[in-house]
Amino acid sequence: MSQPAAWPKIAVVGAGAVGGYFGGLLARAGAPVVMIGRVSFVEAVTKNGLLLDTLHFKDTVRVEAATEIAGARGAEVILFSVKTTDTAETARALAPLLSANAIIISMQNGVDNAEQIRAASGIDALGAVVYVAASVPQPGTVKHVGRGDLVIGPRNATTERIAGLFERAKVPCRISNNIEGELWTKLTWNCALNAISALGRAKYGQIAASEDARTVVEEIVREVLAVARAANIHPPGLEDPKAALAGALKVAAQMSEALSSTAQDMLRNKRTEIDSLNGYISCRGVALGVATPVNHALFTLVKLAESRQ
Repeated sequence: MSQPAAWPKIAVVGAGAVGGYFGGLLARAGAPVVMIGRVSFVEAVTKNGLLLDTLHFKDTVRVEAATEIAGARGAEVILFSVKTTDTAETARALAPLLSANAIIISMQNGVDNAEQIRAASGIDALGAVVYVAASVPQPGTVKHVGRGDLVIGPRNATTERIAGLFERAKVPCRISNNIEGELWTKLTWNCALNAISALGRAKYGQIAASEDARTVVEEIVREVLAVARAANIHPPGLEDPKAALAGALKVAAQMSEALSSTAQDMLRNKRTEIDSLNGYISCRGVALGVATPVNHALFTLVKLAESRQ
């Protein structure tokens, strides 16, 4: 019987909820993983290990952790999961540390992170669509309450290798030849739910249960799809606005107990990623001559709330 291939060294740059969850599963499967995170995270993980409190199991994983990005030196696979507000700065810091064959996977919200990474550092990153409801209730703990799957693309030797690594760690990872459209599908759900969850301090399930909230979600979705059409982008399965609304509500039901990442940021008095979500749609709408009043209103309200923090 043949032995499994050796794991590559994996670095998680930005070990928050997303990086902690997926990096933690890779480490639990046996991969050598180093996680780059805040001091409180590193101290907790170094002392007690990383606690994965998931829907399916609760386990403590021993994993290397560091506060300095230099810890990623020599890694063959990088899970790039910093906030979008830190994309350019982190990419510039990471570039001198990379080996020639390193694979960087952008596991972030928004649709233009790979372009931002390339513009800032010359690094060619893979875009990944991340579907997971997770949070960090305390340093060194990742709480998982919904989904936990990825989409990458297009299909080639690199994406097949990465999908194989995640599948080996029991992380569903689909390959799509329309990764731009897939990113816009995720953007549609984020625009539809994140700001409402943040401003209403509401879990996704509460949004799905509210008739008034569903009306707002429908308008958001219509605007996002209008911008996508004007940009000649085709999010799979979202050609019909009714189907798109149903998809948003399905995501809300799948992650019913979750607060959006935007809500989590606001509750912690942290800067949000709203510029990459509803704000991005507002800006692209202006550039393409598409009206996006609901997305612009939500963007504006979140920015005003941020300014008080």
